[in-house]
Amino acid sequence: MGEALISLRKVSKRIGSEEVLKDINLEVKRGEFLSITGASGSGKSSLLYIMGLLDKPSEGEVLFENSKINFSDEREISRIRNRKVGFVFQFHYLLPEFSALENVALPMLKGGVGKREAFERARELLEKVGLGGKEGRRPYQLSGGEQQRVSIARALANEPLVILADEPTGNLDSKNTEVVMEIFMKLNSEGRTVVMVTHEENLARRAHRRIELKDGRIFHEELQGLHG
Repeated sequence: MGEALISLRKVSKRIGSEEVLKDINLEVKRGEFLSITGASGSGKSSLLYIMGLLDKPSEGEVLFENSKINFSDEREISRIRNRKVGFVFQFHYLLPEFSALENVALPMLKGGVGKREAFERARELLEKVGLGGKEGRRPYQLSGGEQQRVSIARALANEPLVILADEPTGNLDSKNTEVVMEIFMKLNSEGRTVVMVTHEENLARRAHRRIELKDGRIFHEELQGLHG
């Protein structure tokens, strides 16, 4: 693992009168697999959204590739999000009117990639997540686990530096949970940085490092060595 990819310095976040994050100092290294755990309401998703520039802190600084983020520069923030960050949520958010192939190709088409190249890469990504042969199916024709794998392929479309996953197995059974975890672990073994919010301790332990939030603060942190 190399230098810091994302750094949070004294980050706090208030929503109304509630302080959901308090004085967070955190670095995510290139090539790391970090899991974030904690009880419901501990600030896990808020932390992930700030790391992914989907939300801005009330106080503190966020650095991406050692450059301080100016949260008033919407164009630059959108550029970083679209090109360098891949998001996977608990719900897949696939567009129902489009096929799996079209859903994965869409971020590339929006980013200016040519149609042939976008669809070729989309096909490769679906193959990578075990959905070769199902490119033409629409979301309703896929199982919940398959839909989530399409969303992972879509998150990889623009070759992001980091995958941020918010409870990515929350709606899956144990078999599909294992399939999704194996994909994340393989991506990480290939050098992709992965940050995953999860309430499942057995999944969190499979990351290189785990942090636990409690009442908006980092309550516990541990290195976990290699994947188990």
